[in-house]
Amino acid sequence: MTPSVLVDHLVDRVLAGDGRQRVLVDGAAPLGAADLADALVEPLRAAGRAVVRVHADDFLRPASLRYEHGREDPDAYLEDRLDAGALGREVLDPFAAEGRYLPTLWDAGRDRATRAPYATAAGPAVLVLDGELLLGRWFDAELTVHLTARPATLARRLGDVRAWQLPAFARYEDEVAPQDVADVVVRVDDPRHPALVVR
Repeated sequence: MTPSVLVDHLVDRVLAGDGRQRVLVDGAAPLGAADLADALVEPLRAAGRAVVRVHADDFLRPASLRYEHGREDPDAYLEDRLDAGALGREVLDPFAAEGRYLPTLWDAGRDRATRAPYATAAGPAVLVLDGELLLGRWFDAELTVHLTARPATLARRLGDVRAWQLPAFARYEDEVAPQDVADVVVRVDDPRHPALVVR
C-alpha cells in the first residue's frame, strides 16, 4: 500500500472507537514511527477530533540512570532508557480518565526536567505517542501500531553510529514479540510501500 492508504487505515481504526483514544506508534526511529504518528494528526483533526502529540523521548530517565552501564550498552538501552512509569502515570492513564496529560517530562539534551505544565484535551480527543521499544511495558492504549523491518534493513538504517543498538532491538523481538502484541503490524522495508502484516 501507499503511506497515505496506511494513514487512512489507521485513522479509520481510531475513529471507530468511542471516547478518548490512545494510539502508540512503536518502532526504531529510522523506521519512521515519528513520521507516521505525525501523519495521523491532521486527518484526525479534519474528522473533528482534538489531537495530542507526545514523544516518548521526552520521557527519558536522567543520564545518570540511562548511562549507568556506559553510553553504548544495548541492555541499558532496552531496560533503562525510558521512564515508563512516568509515561503511564503522567500521560496515558490521566488522559484516559479525564483528558489530562503532561506533554513533556525530561529534556535529555540538557539532562533536566522540562517543568512543563499539565494540559487537558477536551472531548473525545486522541493522544498519539511515538517511540522506540514501547510495547510489553503494560501501557494501556486503544490502538498499538508496530513498525518492523528485516534485520538487515534495520541494521542499514541504524548505520554505524547506532549499530550498537541492534542487540537491544533483537532482545525486544525475542522477549516482547511486538509483532504478536501490537494491534497493527506494518512492514517498512520499503517506506514508499508499507505493508500490513496479516495474522
